[in-house]
Amino acid sequence: MEELKWFVMYTASRSEKKVADRLKERGWEVYLPIVEELRQWSDRKKKVQRPLFNGYVFVKTRRNQLWECLQVPGAVKFVHFSGHHATIREEELEIIERIVTTGVAVETDGSVIEPGEKVKVMGGPLQDMTGEVIEKGNKDYFLIRIPGILQNMLITIERKFLQVIEKAQSV
Repeated sequence: MEELKWFVMYTASRSEKKVADRLKERGWEVYLPIVEELRQWSDRKKKVQRPLFNGYVFVKTRRNQLWECLQVPGAVKFVHFSGHHATIREEELEIIERIVTTGVAVETDGSVIEPGEKVKVMGGPLQDMTGEVIEKGNKDYFLIRIPGILQNMLITIERKFLQVIEKAQSV
């Protein structure tokens, strides 16, 4: 029997929460990372919850059951890379969940980023996590790669909390 894996499902625009709920109702194990942010309207400010990765829902299933998952309204397709279904390791989901539950400000970025300095967080809720430092505009970000879905998580952390563990490669 084929083992259960976390597959990456692409949903219709703004349908992530509904698709996740419908899949759960049908008995599937689903993970949808949600972040809270403050939105400004012309007359008020409001905290809103939004999916961390637009259009993505993670479903734990077997390859031969993917078609059943796609029968849920709002499900579009399973993500493919190089002709194979995209899967994400349990460890990668745990990293995403740890970051989301800390409440730190996080952005996602799907662009290809050249490797920079490898660092370790020395304090705070993300202590002992390792990643890379990148510069984007005039800010420094701590980058955690999620290779299973070709996404990166960018977190603003002051450099004083980062210790270099590997220098950037010279080009």
